[in-house]
Amino acid sequence: MKYPKFFDEIEHIVLTDELSEFLGSAENGIIDFSYPEIVKMAGHSCGVVSGAYLMALKGLKALYGEELPQRGNIKVEFSGTLQDNTGVAAQVLSNITGATTDTGFLGLPNGKFNRRNLMFFGVDIPAAVRFTRLDTGKCVDISYIPEKVVDPKRTLMTALGPDATEESKKTFPVRWQEMIKTILDNVDKVIELK
Repeated sequence: MKYPKFFDEIEHIVLTDELSEFLGSAENGIIDFSYPEIVKMAGHSCGVVSGAYLMALKGLKALYGEELPQRGNIKVEFSGTLQDNTGVAAQVLSNITGATTDTGFLGLPNGKFNRRNLMFFGVDIPAAVRFTRLDTGKCVDISYIPEKVVDPKRTLMTALGPDATEESKKTFPVRWQEMIKTILDNVDKVIELK
């Protein structure tokens, strides 16, 4: 898959996953997620995909500090509902954290490694997303505000709006990914942690 070169410059998210180690899928259970892998999973790179990636990157660092985050041991809560278009972000965060609603891995016969009932929507929290460690109960609230550095709707309208020209439609993909690069380059501005 060919993609914009800046994708490779984005910091990876590295976690440990006991299930992966138990099943021999990854040495020592270490899983390394790159932005291109998340783009491939989502099928595209947009403000929501990049925002969810950045929320995971910053939120897991805040939650675990110098420790490797423990995939499968993180509860993920959204203030928005699926009707609020949180589905894409939920897929990204599910992929990274292992958390699912009732669709994920049910666990082994003894219940170990259950990934279900770790993701919730429409929760009364003061942010877009909350990560909670299941082992300690520590949590972090995360908000993503791309409008601090870009105007996604305005950029989108240059290709879809009534004033869109053939030239603006043709150059849109490049300008769209330039906007995504701006978001990713300004992680400390677009991500708020509480």
